[in-house]
Amino acid sequence: MTESVQHHYWQGAFVDDEEAGRRLAGLPATVEAALAEPLDTETVLAACEQLAAALRDPAHPTHARLAKHLAEGEDTAVLTELAAFLSRPELTTKLRRELGGTSPQRLNRPDAKETVYEAWAPVGLVAHIAPGNAATVAPLSLVEGLLAGNVNVLKTSSADTLLAQHLLAELAALDPTGAIAERVIVLRFSSSRQDWLSLMCAPADAVAVWGGESAVEGVAAHVPSGCRLVEWGHKISFAYLTRDAWQDPAALAALATDVCLHEQQACSSPQVVYLDTEDPAEVFAFAERFAAVLGGMPPAEREDTTPAEEAELTTTELIARLEEHLDLTRVIAAPDGSWRVMADIRPALTASPLHRSVWVKPLPRKNLLGTLRPMRRYLQTAGIAGSRTDIAELSRLALAAGATRVTPLGRMLGGYSGEPHDGVYALQRYSRRVAVQADERFATTACLDDLTRPVSFPPPTGPLLDKAAVQELNENVDRRDAELYFRSGGSTGKPALSLFTYDDYDTQMRAAARGLLAAGYDPARDRTANLFYCGGMYGGFISFFSILERLGGTQLPMAAGPDHRVTAEALVAHEADTLFGMPSYLWQLLHEQADLLRSYGGIRKIFYGGEHFTAEQRRTLTETFGIETIRSITYGSTDLGPLGYQCTESTGGVHHLHADLHTMEILDTEADRPVPPGETGRLVFSTHARRGQNLGRYVIGDLGRALPGPCACGNRSPRFELLGRGGDVMRVAAYFLNYRRFVAIAEQDCGYRGELQVLLARTEVREQLTVRVEATDTAGPRELRAAFLAGYEELRSAVDDRLLDLVVETADGADFARTATSGKLRVVVDGRQG
Repeated sequence: MTESVQHHYWQGAFVDDEEAGRRLAGLPATVEAALAEPLDTETVLAACEQLAAALRDPAHPTHARLAKHLAEGEDTAVLTELAAFLSRPELTTKLRRELGGTSPQRLNRPDAKETVYEAWAPVGLVAHIAPGNAATVAPLSLVEGLLAGNVNVLKTSSADTLLAQHLLAELAALDPTGAIAERVIVLRFSSSRQDWLSLMCAPADAVAVWGGESAVEGVAAHVPSGCRLVEWGHKISFAYLTRDAWQDPAALAALATDVCLHEQQACSSPQVVYLDTEDPAEVFAFAERFAAVLGGMPPAEREDTTPAEEAELTTTELIARLEEHLDLTRVIAAPDGSWRVMADIRPALTASPLHRSVWVKPLPRKNLLGTLRPMRRYLQTAGIAGSRTDIAELSRLALAAGATRVTPLGRMLGGYSGEPHDGVYALQRYSRRVAVQADERFATTACLDDLTRPVSFPPPTGPLLDKAAVQELNENVDRRDAELYFRSGGSTGKPALSLFTYDDYDTQMRAAARGLLAAGYDPARDRTANLFYCGGMYGGFISFFSILERLGGTQLPMAAGPDHRVTAEALVAHEADTLFGMPSYLWQLLHEQADLLRSYGGIRKIFYGGEHFTAEQRRTLTETFGIETIRSITYGSTDLGPLGYQCTESTGGVHHLHADLHTMEILDTEADRPVPPGETGRLVFSTHARRGQNLGRYVIGDLGRALPGPCACGNRSPRFELLGRGGDVMRVAAYFLNYRRFVAIAEQDCGYRGELQVLLARTEVREQLTVRVEATDTAGPRELRAAFLAGYEELRSAVDDRLLDLVVETADGADFARTATSGKLRVVVDGRQG
């Protein structure tokens, strides 16, 4: 390969040796420039998911391009293996296990009662020294560096193909922001180029090296003082069998599978089989039996041993045969040399020459710790077989001796999503735990990053989804991702089912908790009665129980009950000063028990959800009951979870977007195009922080508008104002009438501050619209009817044209139609048939 060949990938472009050398000299400045802007984890997840989809599809052009760079003899199963690692479920599980969440670099409050912020920050520059002939290790190590937010420079062997370079180039090309490309440098050169190795490691904050002791020592010489050296060295694994287990044919078959899988080339492959005995005769007898099982395994697909490996195999077997004359060993080997079992009565851990070569040794459990602990630096997996009690005891001993993994036989080379590697989490090795202490001015700031920049997600794409489409998607959700079932309140139609993983639920509850802090909730002082409805798979009460639990707030988990007197007495007895609940329920509770609750005078805050208080209702709560804070507890849906939250500067329907969970579009009500800034349209949300479901471009049914300019609270998250639901608009007698116009007229023209419900019916003559209100001293049915006709031109025209009968009636609040599960007021009840 000539010097002009461009076999290095540097921040979005392929370059030759001369250019790579020139750029290496300026690597420190390159790193500083790249770190100036943070890398959102979602940017990496989105690009990896797209690349994984391409790698799974043999017909995709990316699959074909990368297949050209596979080593001779490798098949496309390597690409499938890469796709599995790069999938969103795999990476989100990894992030949650290793760094606690899918947005680990955001400065959040680990204890909501303190204004202390913590996050996982990138170390800066990670230099990855990849091993030769391991196609997947190099790119996946760099992806781990990206997940931690680092700039990464990767060295691949000069004998390797350009798979890593081209795979990471494809990944960077899938990021429209260019942030990934800024953090990816892949160089292909021989370890003999010590000047390049030195230039690569000198500005590094962490150096990850894969290989044996000699490889690690060679790199360590270039690692500067204070730089973190992350060793992913060669390890030795062993099997340990109790007496009952070594007599079990199934255990021997499982052990043989572990030996033959990958021809012992994995660090987790067993090299030594220990028996819980001191009797040499039992060791030799087992070796004979196991040799018969090993000899019956399918042959290796291909023999690719090097001359040096052949020499080691021959030498090891020859020495073991010579020691047979001293009654120390016994060797049973295949005539063609394809496998060998070497029994040795000395228990010391001995490395195998691999390629289906296994030592069998005695090691009574009383000596296990003393025998293996001197080799603790090299131990990895212990495959243990025995009774349940044996496995529990031996696992503790193996771990104390230095092993980092314990598995059953037959699964030594397996793993699970998010599993630590060699006793550590890689992402934590590529990160720093950082903290910021703040004063009382930050009491309502849940995330420090919100004061500087919102999370930036890639623009949503794909078709729009309505509730029916989401319900159809639910039918195909993997059962493993359907751990938690909720039903919607059904206030706008038939209750719908929503499915969550517990991880997704936890992410959403923590986001909602941060929103509640922004709204002025004080977990250190507020005493909260959770009065949301419970039961029937409705998530209101349960969700807010979870939110308060994560905040560490004092909670009275009472739920909405029919006996308002009992509820009020409990509030007084336990000195509750903060109420969580639905506006309609809280309104009834406060008015029915007005004397008791006013005389108590302890209710200071109300956080409501699911419905809205009108301006007049807020005024009444403030003037009559002395409520100081009345804010939305969250804006959300059962399907998507929390969507928006109020801050201390928000009023009415104004909310900040949960920008770390969703992106928001506002589309025209008649066409699928964005509305001009500030105009009213349909709210469309795409959620990104979900492992179990991909809910993109969900038309939730609400109307709203974006609010320009920064919020006075300092939060940079986008703001929007809710302006009702699409279902609030009714087609009646050839006119479109809006429920909210009725509420506004009643409130503004007549001072009405109770609940209001519209009933639609069809009589023999014409349609009928009934406005149901509560009996108040501010306005009766006659005054309200006159105000509606005077203030609503379309309504007056329908009545004047004898197309519609308008009725206004009073009713007790308990008689209003409500949803059975959530207790929400059904604002429009359409009883028309046909």
